[in-house]
Amino acid sequence: MPQALPATTVATHLEHFRRTAPLTHVITNDVVTGFTANVLLALGAAPAMITAPEEAGRFAAIASALSVNVGTLTSTQAATIRIAVDAANQSGTPWVLDPVAVGVLPYRTDLCRELLQKQPAAIRGNASEIMALAGLSASGKGVDSANQSEQAIDAAITLAKTSGAIVAVTGEIDYITDGENTVSVKAGDPMMTRVTGTGCALSSVVAAFVAAAEPERRLEAVASACAVMAIAGQRAAAKAKGPGSFVPLFLDNLYLLDAETIAEALA
Repeated sequence: MPQALPATTVATHLEHFRRTAPLTHVITNDVVTGFTANVLLALGAAPAMITAPEEAGRFAAIASALSVNVGTLTSTQAATIRIAVDAANQSGTPWVLDPVAVGVLPYRTDLCRELLQKQPAAIRGNASEIMALAGLSASGKGVDSANQSEQAIDAAITLAKTSGAIVAVTGEIDYITDGENTVSVKAGDPMMTRVTGTGCALSSVVAAFVAAAEPERRLEAVASACAVMAIAGQRAAAKAKGPGSFVPLFLDNLYLLDAETIAEALA
């Protein structure tokens, strides 16, 4: 059975994250670049949205972490991703894969399955994406999942074992596993699905949290990243009148998040 994540664990990882301010190299889709950068800045990371293939390898080698998202994939971006991932592996930079709409479109599916062989530190996706990446049938609607997160727990465990990555399947409840141990995070709000980019931004936050943690604590780090985003979303939605007012409140709550707030949300 998945175990609930202790609030003290989340608070500890957030404190260490802010103290280290990880330099996070983000290759993401065109729709969410600015939002993702602002999420990372609000939490205390240092984002860098380097996308030129001529620069990506050199920067990935000096970054604290690399986040790869295939949302608006092009052949040029695919080349950049391959270069950045190879450089990250050569330099020991942990990297995270967000397999947007895998299983729906063959080009991105083939690329993500190729990237699976390059040892991502973590994989973050919705239920349909994780199930498809694990080689199981799933029902996806473009970037949206038609499966519930609990339906993908077994797929996430299998994917973690075969890839060596920490796998996070996110939804109404998030499940995070290393293949042997699984933890759950129940927070967040449906309003988060009414704004483009919360899931994509989460993958970059996962990368930054992984960078700030020791390898043996990566399961905790990925789960803490999920918790931080979910708690901020829940608190922002409580005061928002709609998606337009949600975004600034969400960024504010990421910035203001502290141990007391985390303990209250996860009680």
